This record gives sequence, structure tokens and C-alpha cells, in this order.
Amino acid sequence: MVKLDDLLHDRRMTLTELAERVGLTLANLSILKTGKAKAIRFSTLAAICRELECQPGDLLAFDSQAS
Repeated sequence: MVKLDDLLHDRRMTLTELAERVGLTLANLSILKTGKAKAIRFSTLAAICRELECQPGDLLAFDSQAS
């Protein structure tokens, strides 16, 4: 489960703003946000966490029901 919406809301940041800050397309970030991404690069995860001032565990959660 990806908790990107919650983190963006808490930080009053839009998906578009985050995409610009981390150098990703809005489409790719949307795929991640909706949980449709199959993988994420560590460099992308690090950039997102840097901009949102969070840890990977704040952004991603394991959902055993989704497996």
C-alpha cells in the first residue's frame, strides 16, 4: 500500500509539485500513488522521502491481503 496521498495532504503539497521536485513525470507518480506500480527505484524512493521529509516506512506499507 502506498500512502502518498496522506503524506501530500499532510504537507499541503500537490502531486504536480512533488513530480517537479523529484524529476518524475506526473503519470509515473500517479501510477505509484494508485498502487499500480510493480517496482520503485531506490533513488526515486529516496528523492520522494527527501522532499516529503519522511522515511520509506511512512510512504509504503505491507498489505498481506493484496498479495
